[in-house]
Amino acid sequence: MCACARLRRARSWTRRNLLKQIVEAALVAAGGPLTLDQLLALFLDDERPSRAELLAVIAALQEDYADRGLEIVEVAGGWRTQVRASIAPWVARLWDERPPRYSRALLETLSLIAYRQPITRGEIEEIRGVAVSTQIVKTLTEREWIRVVGHRDVPGRPALFATTRKFLDYFGLRSLNELPTLAEIRSPDFLIDEELRLEEPSEESHGNPGDDASEEKGQEDTGV
Repeated sequence: MCACARLRRARSWTRRNLLKQIVEAALVAAGGPLTLDQLLALFLDDERPSRAELLAVIAALQEDYADRGLEIVEVAGGWRTQVRASIAPWVARLWDERPPRYSRALLETLSLIAYRQPITRGEIEEIRGVAVSTQIVKTLTEREWIRVVGHRDVPGRPALFATTRKFLDYFGLRSLNELPTLAEIRSPDFLIDEELRLEEPSEESHGNPGDDASEEKGQEDTGV
């Protein structure tokens, strides 16, 4: 190999290594997903890599992270670094507060919105057989897991709910097509997420966000 070829190869390796360092640092510092366009915007015009080159760098980083406690994954909002699920129980001990627990009523409501969107509050109540409490809708909206995407063209024009990109990002999904099948959800071994553990019914649980279905009966559907 001639000297010029060796020099070009060295420069190519140096550039690729620098790109990996920049992308890795950006993903760690961002604290959330970054799209390819956001990553490309980090570079000046004369140094900006192609999309294919950037994807190759991300793939190389994923290989580098294969045996680490962190991983680089693609979600709806872009690419992000995150703690591996197998390591999460230990890392979670860094925080003293208990992870939020959600009632079965809230999770059922969220599931219906995810699988049947767009859907109205009244349609959710018809399927579940009980009223949906305002607190459930408020909790899901405040977490930015659901949003109003329109109104059903019927008397009263009830709001239509759908899930958001933040919902997909939180659950590590790139699209709704990656949702588990209904058969998987019905399995007794299915676990949505450690942070979404069901709160066991007790006297202490009354009044928590997403009150249980038994507390919803008799409430009116406002179509919100």
